[in-house]
Amino acid sequence: MRTAEVTAHGLEYELLGGTVRAVLTGVGAAIRELSVDGVDLTPGYRPDVLRPFYSGTVLMPWPNRVRDGRWTHRGVTQYLDITEPRRANALHGLLCFTEYRLLEHTDSCAVLGAQVFPQHGYPFQLDTRVRYALVDDGLHVTHTVANTGPQTAPVGIGTHPFLCIGDVPTAALTLTVAADDHIDVDDRLNPVGVSPVRGGYWDLRAGRLVADLDLDDAWTGLHMSDGGSTHTLSAPDGRTLSLWADEQFGYLQVFTTRRYPVGDGFVTAIAVEPMTAPADALNSGAGLRWLEPGQDWSASWSIRYRGTVQ
Repeated sequence: MRTAEVTAHGLEYELLGGTVRAVLTGVGAAIRELSVDGVDLTPGYRPDVLRPFYSGTVLMPWPNRVRDGRWTHRGVTQYLDITEPRRANALHGLLCFTEYRLLEHTDSCAVLGAQVFPQHGYPFQLDTRVRYALVDDGLHVTHTVANTGPQTAPVGIGTHPFLCIGDVPTAALTLTVAADDHIDVDDRLNPVGVSPVRGGYWDLRAGRLVADLDLDDAWTGLHMSDGGSTHTLSAPDGRTLSLWADEQFGYLQVFTTRRYPVGDGFVTAIAVEPMTAPADALNSGAGLRWLEPGQDWSASWSIRYRGTVQ
């Protein structure tokens, strides 16, 4: 493993294993680059620019949004910082702009860690770790969070990887989401209900072209087999990129943008985001894990690439 110089994203760490390569950032413990056999599996971004759209970042101790940054714990209203002012929400937890420490490393594996300290809106103390390990066809990721404080703490885990397949335009990829239910939201993207997909716009079980999709949406009712759910992007030539997440991840968010910065221009990009809890979970309780003092919890997911069969 090679540690790069300090960038706009803190220290960076390069992992190399066979034909697999990844670049991780200290800030947000993000995946900045990932490739297999020279094929880019993330669109990447420059080390000297602001990370676009939370690209590759760990979302902890909650993913997605908290409505008005407000929730109630044991009868006391908690007020989080509003980090999505346009929609008046608290977005993506507390560690997105924290620089994680390098705790362990080999050439093909790194463990990054960061702590959450008690603060207004979240009066709990956590130790969090994320382990990135290269595998023959991609990357395997394990999150571990431990409650190091004196009171039971609510926790959700999420991550925000953008995915692509080499030089194939992302708009030309087919997205398959193995899920039966769509989480309906209001104009601030906070949940208002759950609806079966049933062959409508949100039904991606048989696959749809990314070019035809405009998404910042979540699904549940994920199809679980062999310990987790699998969602895929497929290229016209038969290559596939799969995101697998274990049974701890009961929710999946997909975000598309036509303005992901690459070079001097913009391209279509897609983030496929495993989450253990949906938006506004601190209010609804959906998917939250309540950790007792001294208790820890782990959850895993992976990115796997399959080239064309010769």
